[in-house]
Amino acid sequence: MVKTRIAPSPTGEDLHIGNLYTALINWVWAKKQGGAFIVRIEDTDRTRLIEGAEEKILQTLETFGLSPDEPVLRQSQRLDIYKKHVDELVEKKAAYYCFCTRERLDILRKKQQDEKKIPKYDKQCLALENSEIEKKLQESVSFVVRLNVPDNKDIEFEDVVRGVITINSDNVDDQVLLKSDGFPTYHLAVVVDDYLMKITHVIRAEEWISSTPKHVLLYMAFGWQLPVFAHVPILRNPDKSKLSKRKNPVWASWYVEQGFFPEAILNYLALMGWSHPQQKEIFSIDEYGKVFDLKNMSAVGPVFDISKLTWMNGEYIRAMEIKTLESKIKNFFGEKYSDEIINKTLPLVQERIKTLKEYDEYCKFFIEKPKHYEVDLSKYADILKIIAVTIENMSEWETQKIGEEMQKIAIENNIKNSEFFMILRIAIAGKKITPPLNESMEILGKSECLDRIKLAFS
Repeated sequence: MVKTRIAPSPTGEDLHIGNLYTALINWVWAKKQGGAFIVRIEDTDRTRLIEGAEEKILQTLETFGLSPDEPVLRQSQRLDIYKKHVDELVEKKAAYYCFCTRERLDILRKKQQDEKKIPKYDKQCLALENSEIEKKLQESVSFVVRLNVPDNKDIEFEDVVRGVITINSDNVDDQVLLKSDGFPTYHLAVVVDDYLMKITHVIRAEEWISSTPKHVLLYMAFGWQLPVFAHVPILRNPDKSKLSKRKNPVWASWYVEQGFFPEAILNYLALMGWSHPQQKEIFSIDEYGKVFDLKNMSAVGPVFDISKLTWMNGEYIRAMEIKTLESKIKNFFGEKYSDEIINKTLPLVQERIKTLKEYDEYCKFFIEKPKHYEVDLSKYADILKIIAVTIENMSEWETQKIGEEMQKIAIENNIKNSEFFMILRIAIAGKKITPPLNESMEILGKSECLDRIKLAFS
């Protein structure tokens, strides 16, 4: 059975949007093949763990409908398994104990950098006799276990996205496999876990290509069959730089908090490095699964553009049944807006908003009087007083009548419609851009509109 996985580390606030992208591909590929999608928490870097991060990651995956098919596995609970496999590697001389101090390693690295060489461990501890190793172990000298990378060996593996990749072992460091605290590094744990969990397809970001030769050597040392590798491109900014939390909102939950629909986000991510065979831009995840194929992924880093995502989310909003959208607005804002206000205002803004959060930008004035005005209304006090008198004398309060009466004032006072309704709009809402004004005034009611006009010239 096809099995895929993602293996996030709980060292950030949440699941990175790039991890969500690879999670989507892994989930879809497993479902397409009738297989299973697994989540493994890589929590072996104990110094960088963030409390609550694991729970947030799993919650985000559930929000996006990418829940795992088996219980979540945590590497920190499998230390005995990794130790057993490390001992096997040492016995096979595929790995060795290293007792070098941090000071020596720093000096070695600086010397190699000064000589313009690739910083690598120099295998000094590989030459230790067994008696020396036993003595140091008995004396509890701090150690790590390193991968014994052979000299000048071409390490070859096939990648579904990129074809055959060959890297010479002289460019591969003797990677630490087991740290001094007894926890494995990513490189040991990922291979052991992928094999024991029967992962058939390792689908991950291209930044792991340079590490894959180390993993291939481990598979060979254990005598295990290689999984299928597929290194998908990393997401990039419009300027082609890598997405980073210094420049971008990178946490997947941030986009949901901004009012993007999970299904729209997944739809947009599906287009990263892949094109629908019918060149569609809007499609469901079910449809994506039917037409997606790993071999059609591009190796070129796709551009993740929030403005394009915003456009796509707007398309979802416009296509949504009004009752469904009302429910989503209600859930998003909680008790801030009454059902009545949402029901009356949403038809005015559905074609305008592109995120749920934008509803607030358009409709906040329905529940709050303006505190600030985008234009100084002091010079328009006279016309505002005329508007107030007119409103007081109106016996019928509905959209068409409001428009007719207001237009009369503009004509009688020789004011251009554009200027007049700009003044009125700002007096009512505090800003120039709002839903249709006459409809908005009807919803607000005569008394509230009158109060706001008087407030504007007081």
